[in-house]
Amino acid sequence: MKVFLTILLALFFSSLTAQSSKTEVMTLGVFHFNFPNLDVNKINKSDQIDVLEPVFQNEIEDIVNKIARFKPTIVIIERQPSEQPKIDSIFQQYLAGNYQLKRSEEEQIGFRLAKRFGLKKLYCVDEWGNFNNKINQILNGKDSIESKKFEAYFENNPDKPKRFINTTQFKTIGILASLREYNDEINIKRSLGNYLIGLFKYESQEKDFTGVDFETGRWFNRNLKIFRNIQRIEVNSSDKILIIYGAGHLNLLNYFFDCSPEFMRVNTNNFLK
Repeated sequence: MKVFLTILLALFFSSLTAQSSKTEVMTLGVFHFNFPNLDVNKINKSDQIDVLEPVFQNEIEDIVNKIARFKPTIVIIERQPSEQPKIDSIFQQYLAGNYQLKRSEEEQIGFRLAKRFGLKKLYCVDEWGNFNNKINQILNGKDSIESKKFEAYFENNPDKPKRFINTTQFKTIGILASLREYNDEINIKRSLGNYLIGLFKYESQEKDFTGVDFETGRWFNRNLKIFRNIQRIEVNSSDKILIIYGAGHLNLLNYFFDCSPEFMRVNTNNFLK
């Protein structure tokens, strides 16, 4: 009996040690504050807001205060690594008081938090996915017949009513309530289903995997590369990483962090209460 208890205690403390060696991560899923409308789901002009208006600036300050309780030591944003010098320059101007924040969530939330905690930079980790030769030919129009078929299926596939879409009622419920919805664990899981219907089912020839190959590159490969860029940042177990990203990406990024032996993800909505 003593041997059994000793083993249980050893396993328990081993588990605690493993948990304490992980780096904490918070993924803040957002809508794009400047509404570039580059995603599949477009936001109608009538549903858009101007985050620079005083009422929304006050709300953003409140959101920043709530997220600040996480005390991030590293802030990551949805920008390509090639943009790092530009972001570094703009952030330094902001720290010096020579720059007014624009509408993007990277600046409205990321810059404010990085300044508050005395951080020297924000990390750009975004990537695009890779496609195989067949998908590249379709997307680049080299196979014009297949390209037209693919585009027509994208516009008119029968799965459109099945898609999960977060609310766009920013004007009525505000930014904070919208972020709570975007970061709801159930909604995040449901959003992954959007990549398992529609174009995912497209077949160039009967029973081939053209649609699977497309989504593999567009979404799965892309998010794995983003995760790999995050791994490349030098961190230790005392660091706390805040990731500010389009909410759609969380359906894979959160899963990667949950599975990783290197990171421990916190529940974002616990901080947005």
